[in-house]
Amino acid sequence: MIRNISVKFIIGFFFIFSLSFLVLNQTVKESIQTSNKKIVTSELIGLKNNSNIYVRQAFLINHFSNNRLYFGQMAEEMANDLNHATGSSVGVYTVDGELLYSSDKSIPPLTNGDLKEAIEGKTAYSITYDRNKASVLFSYPVFIDGTKVGILRFSRDFSLLYEQSGRIREIIFYIAMAIFAAAFLFSYILSRHITIPLVRLTRASNEVKSGNLEVRIRFRRKDEIGRLADNFNEMIDQISRQMTIIRKDRDHLQALHEQEKRFFDNITHELKTPLTSILGYAEIIRKKGETDRYFFEKGMNHIIEESRRLHDMVLKLLEATRQNIQIMEPERVDAGSILKDVCESMGIRAQRYKKSIRYEVQNELLVYGQGNRLRQLFINLLDNSIKYSTDQAEIFVTAKRADTKIQFVFSNPSDPIEADQIAYLFQPFNLGNRQISEEGSVGLGLSISKSIVDEHGGNIRMTNENNQTVVSVELEYMNVRKDGKPI
Repeated sequence: MIRNISVKFIIGFFFIFSLSFLVLNQTVKESIQTSNKKIVTSELIGLKNNSNIYVRQAFLINHFSNNRLYFGQMAEEMANDLNHATGSSVGVYTVDGELLYSSDKSIPPLTNGDLKEAIEGKTAYSITYDRNKASVLFSYPVFIDGTKVGILRFSRDFSLLYEQSGRIREIIFYIAMAIFAAAFLFSYILSRHITIPLVRLTRASNEVKSGNLEVRIRFRRKDEIGRLADNFNEMIDQISRQMTIIRKDRDHLQALHEQEKRFFDNITHELKTPLTSILGYAEIIRKKGETDRYFFEKGMNHIIEESRRLHDMVLKLLEATRQNIQIMEPERVDAGSILKDVCESMGIRAQRYKKSIRYEVQNELLVYGQGNRLRQLFINLLDNSIKYSTDQAEIFVTAKRADTKIQFVFSNPSDPIEADQIAYLFQPFNLGNRQISEEGSVGLGLSISKSIVDEHGGNIRMTNENNQTVVSVELEYMNVRKDGKPI
């Protein structure tokens, strides 16, 4: 089974051109033969008419009656005169086909077919070929006043006519062969011009099917095949981009899955720990009651503290996973005043860890947003700084206006953080490689902070250089008119 398209092209072209060449050659041959027969027939008719005129004149001049005897008597004279007048060898025969006289002794005798045709009053001729010669033997009956008196037979040489016809056939043959050879060569080159790129495209597509997306095809041509190659390359580029996106999405989903698993492991552990502690103290208190006043006070305080911690964790979890919650309408907010209040209140929490908060906040830092959400933002960032700063650290907070922006900066000394981990710290449930300094932290603070900043159309980023962690928040400054409305 032939599967190569170039071989199919070659076989198809060869078959078509060979068949066309044979048909053309046969058509030319038959056309020339038909033309030659017409020429020979025309000359023979003229020869017959002229000879008939000569015979009638000879009978009229000599006042002979139309009998066969006179025809036989003048056979020699008639043969020689017609031979001289027509340039053909002439043979004179009786009505029965008997030779009376011949101007050329080499003329073959009448055949049965010739004799039969002539005796029956019909014209008979045959063409004979001898090497490069062609001669015509032409026989017909002679009638005088409606009476058949004899038979004349002419032998005429048509070698020149057939020789010229043969040369014409040869010329046409070679010209046709040259034309068909050129056409076949052109078709072969054209087929190669078409099939070679298709073969390359086939090989390239097989490589792509095998998973090789690095293959490319370059054709220096502007036709349909060139455009097909360009489209093929664009298709592979598109597939490569899609595969890259799919791999990234796969890795991202895998990371999210692992991150979610860590979150649930952490949240399960962190929720289980206070609940176990609360349950244990509650069962002991139920058994002992108030008989052991010291243990009763200690247990109740522990239950209250663990309940508050559990309450804080649940609130953060709900905040991180909240969806489709109705957001309050934004309003004019003095973010600087809120930040000062948060720094004062969080200072007490920092003292528990033997740390301090120092702040420098400009006045009139107006923001168009939600005060409670901004308060939560500042609490989360300060809480994060307290938990992940070094021992006895000083946390420094600044807030100032810079052109049309308000910049909030939270800086604290800390352990080094790898650069590739910083971006992931803003994702939910992600703690990175940082050491957790307080139980109950499940990596939600920075994720909640980023969502709040995004709600206010701002930017948040974190850097860690020289063992110093800096979180910067940038919000739009709100210009107001004298009547208190935003500009």
